Amino acid sequence: MAESRVSHWKQTIIASMTSYIDAGSIVAGAAGMALWQKYMNLEGWQVGLLTACSSNAIGAAIGALVGGILCDKFGRKFVYTYDLLVYMFGMLFIVFGTNIPTLGYCLFLFGYLTIGLAVGADVVASWTLIAEQAPAENRARHCGAAQVFWAVGPAVVLLMQAALGFCLGEENALLGNRIVFGHLIVVAFVVWLLRLGMPESDNWKKAKEQEKELIATGRVKRLGMVNLLSPTNLKTVLFLCGVYVVWNWAAGTMGMLLPYIYQNVGGISNSVSCALTVILFVASALSTLSIFMAWGDRVSRRLIYAVVALLFVAAWGLFLLPKGVYSQWHLTLPVLGTVPAIFVLISVLMGLNNGSGQQAFYQLWCNELFPSHYRASAQGFTFFVARITVGLWTACVPVIMGKDGENFATAAAIMVGFALFSMLVGTLFAPNTSGKTLEQIERERYGE
Repeated sequence: MAESRVSHWKQTIIASMTSYIDAGSIVAGAAGMALWQKYMNLEGWQVGLLTACSSNAIGAAIGALVGGILCDKFGRKFVYTYDLLVYMFGMLFIVFGTNIPTLGYCLFLFGYLTIGLAVGADVVASWTLIAEQAPAENRARHCGAAQVFWAVGPAVVLLMQAALGFCLGEENALLGNRIVFGHLIVVAFVVWLLRLGMPESDNWKKAKEQEKELIATGRVKRLGMVNLLSPTNLKTVLFLCGVYVVWNWAAGTMGMLLPYIYQNVGGISNSVSCALTVILFVASALSTLSIFMAWGDRVSRRLIYAVVALLFVAAWGLFLLPKGVYSQWHLTLPVLGTVPAIFVLISVLMGLNNGSGQQAFYQLWCNELFPSHYRASAQGFTFFVARITVGLWTACVPVIMGKDGENFATAAAIMVGFALFSMLVGTLFAPNTSGKTLEQIERERYGE
C-alpha cells in the first residue's frame, strides 16, 4: 500500500494502539494464568518461566533492544509494520493452546516469548515515531496518547474477562480468556492494516541523509549505540534509569502483585481486588488526559513531575499504616459493596501517577534527549534494562513479603524508597525541552 500524508493526530492514535496491545497482553496473561496452570497441570517453575518470557519481562526487553537497533538502521516504519505480523503469529499459539503433555506447554511458551519480542520492538518504534512526528508545541500531548491506551487496554481486558466469566460460567472461564487474547489479534490486524499507509518518520529520513554525509566526509565512522558511552549520553542514560527503571521496580510490583497485596493485607476477595485495579487504570487514563496532555506543553514540566511523582510515594506510604486502619474506614461502591477506603485511595493515587508520572515523562524525555541517529536504540536499551530488572525484582517481592504477607511492611518501605528516589532524580535534573523542536534540542546538547 502506498504511503499517504496522514495527519499528526491520526499517526499518533495508530501508533499509540501499541500500548493497548502491550498492556492488554500483560493483563490478559495475568487474568488467565491460574486457568492455564490448571488446564495444563503446570508446575510453579513452568508458570514462572511463562511470566519471565512474557511481554512484561524478558521477551519485551530483548524485543526492545533489538527493535531499537533495527528502527535506527532500517526505519521506524519497517519495524512497526512487520512486528505486528510476528505478534499475531505468536498469539495463535495462545488462543489455540492445548494440554498435550510437554509439546503443548512448549508451544504455549513459544507463543508467550514471540508476543513479548514483538511488543518490545513495537513499543520502541511507535513511541519514537509519535515524538518525531508530533509538533514541538504539542509533543507532550501527543506522547500522552500512548499512556491513555496503556491504561485503556488493561481496563478493557479485565472487564472482558469478568463479563465473559459471568456469561459463560466459571466452568468455561478458560474459553473466555482465549476470547480475550483473540480480540487482541483482531485489534492488531486492524492496526496493521492502518499502518500500511503511514509514512516513514521525516526526522529519521533527514538523520540518515546527514549520517551518510558525515561518514562520507570522514567526520564520523559510524553512529549507533556505541555513542551512548559519550559523556553527554551516559549522563542521560543514568538520568533516565533513575527516573524510569527505579520507578518501574515499584510500578512493576503494582502491576503484577497489587490484587495479591490487597487480598493479603486487607483480606478482600479476588473479584473486589481486581475491580480496584480497574479503578487504578481508569484513574490513569483520566490523569493522562487531564494532567499530562492538558498541561505538559503549557506549564513547568518539573512541577508536574514532582507533584505526580509524590503521589506514588504517598500511595505506597499508605501501606505502612497498621493493618487495623484498613478496617476502620469503608466506602460502599456499586457492585463492589463495602471496600476499605484506603485501598480505593491507593488505587486512585497510583492511577494518577501511572498516567502522568514517570512513564509518561520517560517516553517524552527519552525521545527528546537523544539524536535521531540512535534515538530508538537508546530507548530500546533503557527499556531493556527496565524490563529485565523488574522481572528479577518482582520475583523477589513475594519472598520478602512472606507466605501470608507477614513481612509486607518491609516490602512496602522498599517501594517507598524506590518511588522517592525516582521522584528526586526527575525533579532535580528535569531538562528544559518544552516547546523546542527535536533539532533545536539536539543542537543545544551536541552542537552543530
